Amino acid sequence: MKELLKTNCFDVEETMIIIGSCLPQMCPKAFEELQKISSNIYEVCLEETHLNMVVTKIIGMIARENVKRLIFATVDKSPHCIQLHYVVKELENIINLDNIKIENYVTKDNELIKIPIEVISISKNLYKLNELIKDK
Repeated sequence: MKELLKTNCFDVEETMIIIGSCLPQMCPKAFEELQKISSNIYEVCLEETHLNMVVTKIIGMIARENVKRLIFATVDKSPHCIQLHYVVKELENIINLDNIKIENYVTKDNELIKIPIEVISISKNLYKLNELIKDK
């Protein structure tokens, strides 16, 4: 595993997995599943690193045009880790991601759960979430 911000932008492979740095310790079984997908795993802690630095770093890596699949995985319920999933929208605002398959996962009971981008988008909109809850 590599530290995202300490990795050379040219050191990328077709599949790039970016995880919250606490995931391997908190959910080792889920981490093992990610390792089966690719050994090209980068860790970052959004308690110590600003989101904008992460976005800029990933843009530099994607710009080398080697990345075909980008996976984000975090521990669920962390207010810091959830930001990692918001990177996708920031990337879309800056760079063309049409040729990159993007997947998002959170861990629940040490298992990976795939999260659709629509869920991530709505999670940033508290007003819409409030409306959904009020309708129930």
